[in-house]
Amino acid sequence: MSKRSATDRAADGQAFAKASGSGAKRDENEVNDIGEFEDAWEDEIESEEEVVDGEAGDNEDGMDVDELMPAIEESEELPPAPEAFIPGTHVLGKDEILEPDDSVYIMRHSMNVTWPCLSFDVLRDNLGDERQRYPATAYLVAGTQADQASKNELSVFKMSSLHRTQKDGDDSDSDEEDDDALDEDAILEFRSVPHHGGVNRIRAQPLPPSSPLPPASQPYFTATWADTGKVHIWDIRPLIESLDVPGYSWDKSRTNNPAFTINSHGRAEGFAMDWASSGNANPSSLRLLTGDVHSKIYLTTTTPSGFNALSQPFTSHSSSVEDLQWSPSEPTVFASCSADCSVQIWDVRSKGRRSVAGIEPAHESDVNVISWNRSTSYLLLSGGDEGGIKVWDLRNVQKKGTTVVPSPVASFKWHTAPITSIEWHPTEDSIFAASGADDQVTLWDLGVEPDDDEVGTPMNDAPDGARDVPPQLLFVHQGQKDVKEVHWHPQIPGAVLSTALDGFNIFKTISV
Repeated sequence: MSKRSATDRAADGQAFAKASGSGAKRDENEVNDIGEFEDAWEDEIESEEEVVDGEAGDNEDGMDVDELMPAIEESEELPPAPEAFIPGTHVLGKDEILEPDDSVYIMRHSMNVTWPCLSFDVLRDNLGDERQRYPATAYLVAGTQADQASKNELSVFKMSSLHRTQKDGDDSDSDEEDDDALDEDAILEFRSVPHHGGVNRIRAQPLPPSSPLPPASQPYFTATWADTGKVHIWDIRPLIESLDVPGYSWDKSRTNNPAFTINSHGRAEGFAMDWASSGNANPSSLRLLTGDVHSKIYLTTTTPSGFNALSQPFTSHSSSVEDLQWSPSEPTVFASCSADCSVQIWDVRSKGRRSVAGIEPAHESDVNVISWNRSTSYLLLSGGDEGGIKVWDLRNVQKKGTTVVPSPVASFKWHTAPITSIEWHPTEDSIFAASGADDQVTLWDLGVEPDDDEVGTPMNDAPDGARDVPPQLLFVHQGQKDVKEVHWHPQIPGAVLSTALDGFNIFKTISV
């Protein structure tokens, strides 16, 4: 991982006080927008000749203008900058609200939906990789948590007209003025199919990087963990086509019913789920892991004839399985985390379906989420119910039967509520995103090292007793209520999507 000092980060305009996306306290006693005093008398400016004549006239009748109206001295001081809101340090007053500082966003859009979608996944598209142009377009799949089971849906969303954020002081006459400089409302389109029961988690079939979508005749699978205890696998390809092809109609018998339902968990509800990356888009080589609240993990595979749910579970956890992640480098290895405070490592070839290594305990409370680094495959992230984030070097994890508990290579306690989602950047092996029940989405860079004079020093503008800001914390995005999941967009570098009770956010910041 590349290393950057906190001084380097500040030199890039990314110091926390500036790059915080948490917003600012609104000041009710503002001067005008450009920080100047207005002429309350609305007098016209006179020429130098008129001023000279006026002074002569005043002397003749004995009146001194300076005595009646003393000159106003112009102040060179600029109006105070908005105060960065530091969660855990500042508290909003009765009449104060958070306002985003758009100067630190390259793009920022909020979108409301009919029912909360507490889980979603980003879909790959054919619009190209490493996209930098605006307006941008993104596709995602999500499942609802409606007030009645019969009202729930699985939906494919198309976010388009994602424009660059307009900033104060932008030069509209710039030679670079084009469509990507507009600041318009984004467009949200969707196609839905009925889904019996709320969707606890949803994950789309992984597609290899830089590969086009499969042909229209080939399915694009998505799995949903329903609160009914069932795991359904759907072909969402027709929904994507209907968003892109005018007048497209699809066979509802193909989409309104699951392509396959996993009944291995009985009536046990669950949240943990992950597809293995097969390295190609062949639907006959897929593997899906699912974990339930009764501590059991099941594997479902595909064959040329269809899906095959294996009946023997993996059993080493003693409480609810909260998250699952396949190894990015070992096709038979996966990791799991649980409410039993542990992280377990498994090999599907092992006899007895027991874990081969573990971190016990990994956190002092439930381990809610994990993420396996796809670039540096020995690094694993974990997020706990106590709000802690830890980075593990799996080379230090001992095989089962040993009593040595490894120490994390990094540990952070910034969030003040349970970590709800965590994910490594798809290409930068030192950067990750996290979300918490404290309504924060945070971006981190392990490559940032503190300067010697900054270690343990709180922010200069924070009050006494303020929390230390970790130098690895690049950005704090706020404004959503009860954030549940966060994902990087794999084809729009630096773009982050999040979902909460009040809808979706998609943003890109100058910090990443």
